Amino acid sequence: MKKIEEFLQQADNGLLALVREECEELIASVSDLTTRIDAKTMKLKKLSQQSEISRRLQTIPGVGPLTAMAVEAFAPSMDIFRCGRDFAAWIGLVPKQHSSGGKERLGKVSKAGKVDIRRLLIIGAMTRIAWVGRKPVREGSWLNRMLKRKPKMLVAIALANKMARTIWAMLTKNEDYRDPATIVTA
Repeated sequence: MKKIEEFLQQADNGLLALVREECEELIASVSDLTTRIDAKTMKLKKLSQQSEISRRLQTIPGVGPLTAMAVEAFAPSMDIFRCGRDFAAWIGLVPKQHSSGGKERLGKVSKAGKVDIRRLLIIGAMTRIAWVGRKPVREGSWLNRMLKRKPKMLVAIALANKMARTIWAMLTKNEDYRDPATIVTA
């Protein structure tokens, strides 16, 4: 952005005055929108810390304030789902079934469900996977094994499914997040 502004300030750059003026207005507009987005993000973070449910959900790796608030605001009571898989299916994070005659055939992820929560969970999962390069995952963990043998996007969908099931378990049992790695070693 700075380079564009510097380029526009040069008198001998050959741009017409009208084009320069238009570019300056676009830069000012982007700057204004960035400021407004940052202010809304801060409000959301503060609001998410006031809610007990949202604060607990944010302890799950990959779940941030926006995802926690979306689950709290748009998801129905977890009591209507029999299990975590039903909640993940409601979001749209389970494979379509094409089964008959006792032979189970699973297809692609259905994508039928709550689009906004599904998208936020997948983004959170992709963020967690992106951090693997900076902060390695424990050797032998589920995520580490999956990343070694599957494409990253497929692992992200599976991780988002796992996160949805964890959200269901936490909200139905009124418990805090427990890291599976620490449970196994204890």
